[in-house]
Amino acid sequence: MFAKIEISGTIEIVTGLHIGGSSAFSAIGAVDSPVIMDTRTNQPMIPGSSLKGKMRALLAKQYNTVLAKTADEDAECLTGLFGSAKTKKESRILFTDMFLDNLEELKRAGLTSATEVKFENSISRTTAVANPRQIERVVRGAQFPMQLIYEFSDEIDSDTMLQDFRILKEGFKLLEYDYLGGSGSRGYGRVKFLDLDAEPVIGDVNDTLIEQCRTILEG
Repeated sequence: MFAKIEISGTIEIVTGLHIGGSSAFSAIGAVDSPVIMDTRTNQPMIPGSSLKGKMRALLAKQYNTVLAKTADEDAECLTGLFGSAKTKKESRILFTDMFLDNLEELKRAGLTSATEVKFENSISRTTAVANPRQIERVVRGAQFPMQLIYEFSDEIDSDTMLQDFRILKEGFKLLEYDYLGGSGSRGYGRVKFLDLDAEPVIGDVNDTLIEQCRTILEG
């Protein structure tokens, strides 16, 4: 048996989010550190790699019993779910890029853009010279639809699948109490996950098993 299950939801930005893009060709006076943008819409996006990397790093702190020098040395439950190049395990969970979905709602709230520019100063402790910089952030309230694909096959049993969903749910929770992107210690990057759901999109999966997965995500 082979099946794919779509895990859907929405990431809502709670405090300004900064996931950096390229500033190689910035003009004089431009933002020093812009956010990554979707080239088609010129609106902010969240790379799937950013979400996957942060969740895996947080889960490694939770599940690893010894310090892992690389992701390949993570706990077996994590390498089974996220994959391992060393043991040639393929990831059972596929992440996709996420794109801004509520620009019009933000405009109705009085905003003119989905991003803001925050001015910060770093001050030298020896010379007291200020080094001003401009950091672009995705505004609070911006929403990004999320789509993950979980692959289920005869190689794993239902208990393993449910364990994977518990790990993913725990990853979402850990991230809500941490941060996504940069400058988290300065208040950036708080997010929350809304309307988490699971739905088979390819193949047949037992209805009871899917309901158990939904219950885990909703819990």
